[in-house]
Amino acid sequence: MPRHRLPGDGTPGRGKAVRRHNPLNNGLPRRVLHPGEYYCSRGPMVLSTLLGSCVSVCLYDERAGAMGMNHFLLAERRHDRTPLLSSEAGRYGIHAMELLVNRLLALGAQRRSLRAKAFGGANVLGVHASATEPAYRIGEVNVGFVREFLARDGIPLVAEDLGGSCARQVHFTSPDYAVYLRRIRSQVDQVAAEEQRYLDRSLIERDRRGSKAPIDYW
Repeated sequence: MPRHRLPGDGTPGRGKAVRRHNPLNNGLPRRVLHPGEYYCSRGPMVLSTLLGSCVSVCLYDERAGAMGMNHFLLAERRHDRTPLLSSEAGRYGIHAMELLVNRLLALGAQRRSLRAKAFGGANVLGVHASATEPAYRIGEVNVGFVREFLARDGIPLVAEDLGGSCARQVHFTSPDYAVYLRRIRSQVDQVAAEEQRYLDRSLIERDRRGSKAPIDYW
């Protein structure tokens, strides 16, 4: 698989369908995704989002003409020895992914034909942790979850730009299913502050309701 260096911190992306120019001049309808959202379509359009430690998975079935994107963060500070897909946080990520997959199947996609491109999972929140919290690597946890989920479900990951320390602006387009990505350094603190607020709120809500109650991922 060819590798391309994208603008920013120099971390290589994977996959030839990651592009660097702006797709917003093509006149297609556009949907902006915020944390906790997902969207699927069979018509030509642009799905856009801004990522820090959050991750987005772009799924598509080229033959069926169906595409979709999500935007989520596992509400977990630490990645312990529990297998990630079996952990409490992992269950929320599975739910986020299954919402996306099931909606695509309802639009006519075939599971065996799905392909994935994944983005985000930067160490945006981790850079604000103290040196005494080496496991405070939420971006890494989210990257690990995405890779484990896709491998478990047999969905090929054909392109990625994951990890690092920069925020990312991502545009996913159809009908070519290309992703246009721009790394953002100037807004990292702003993105981190917003993500920290949502993360803290999720963790407080989890503690309040107890581990057996449903908890919002975002």
